[in-house]
Amino acid sequence: MDSSPSQPQAAGGQPATHSLRGVLLFMLGVFLFACMDSSTKYLVSHYDVPLVVAIRYIGNFLLMVILLTPSHGKALVRTQRRGLVLARGACLATASLLLGLALQRMPVAETTAIVFLSPLLVVLLAGPVLGERVGMIGWVAAVAGFGGILLIAHPGGGLDPLGTVLALCAVAVTAAYQLLSRILASTEGPVPMLFYTALVGSLVFGAYLPWSWGGEPPTPLQALLFLGTGAMGGLGHYLFTAAHRHTPASVLAPMMYAQLVWAALLGWLVFGHVPEAMSILGMGIVAASGVLVALKSRKAQQAMSEPVE
Repeated sequence: MDSSPSQPQAAGGQPATHSLRGVLLFMLGVFLFACMDSSTKYLVSHYDVPLVVAIRYIGNFLLMVILLTPSHGKALVRTQRRGLVLARGACLATASLLLGLALQRMPVAETTAIVFLSPLLVVLLAGPVLGERVGMIGWVAAVAGFGGILLIAHPGGGLDPLGTVLALCAVAVTAAYQLLSRILASTEGPVPMLFYTALVGSLVFGAYLPWSWGGEPPTPLQALLFLGTGAMGGLGHYLFTAAHRHTPASVLAPMMYAQLVWAALLGWLVFGHVPEAMSILGMGIVAASGVLVALKSRKAQQAMSEPVE
């Protein structure tokens, strides 16, 4: 594809055609993750959560090996801070377990919205952990996001209290995962970190398989969903990585909240659940807060990239 200077430029100096390609890849990845969560909710209503998560991670790991080994070779396992990389993988594995347990008790849209509180928690923790200045916009967005969660989980709304607690625990662990990702970004490549994340989850939950499989064999639909969750997770991460090669992260970050729309739509189509008005308002506030934080980060990055005269 022609990338001559005569083409319109997107953010970060990428040609507009390249930027659009990245956006499309990213949005497809977002859709796959929404489908994966809906498939997980269906499966955890019939099987133990660790079993469902194990098969998803193993499928993810195998797909990653097949797709990435030919192009990366030994670089796939090369890392400078392996201990932190493994800790990051353990955080995501824990978050996956907590998310599965929450989905067992709550609708997909509400669970997704609560877990999307994690970027706002990262904003608050970035000061003491990373030495970053939070600023007024960050505080306002974080407080608004927490207010949105209170609307989603308001008393009388019908959400399972334990499911809400599990989702909030997933928020905390996901925030730790995201902070470790930012700490490791200076020395580690994204592909090895994805590989070790899939490896850790496969080992941790794979050890549970001999004690968890039993009862009736899966139906054809369940077998397809078991295979699909691993494939969708692996392919979704692969699409995210490919998208960031074409489009700056600051452009893509706000689009992550499209997953809330897909989660609500799939929850209605697959499970017949329609969020109540107050929950929809809370989801909108959480999404708006997250987009505000992402746009603030984008503006800061652009300001830092401007020449100092």
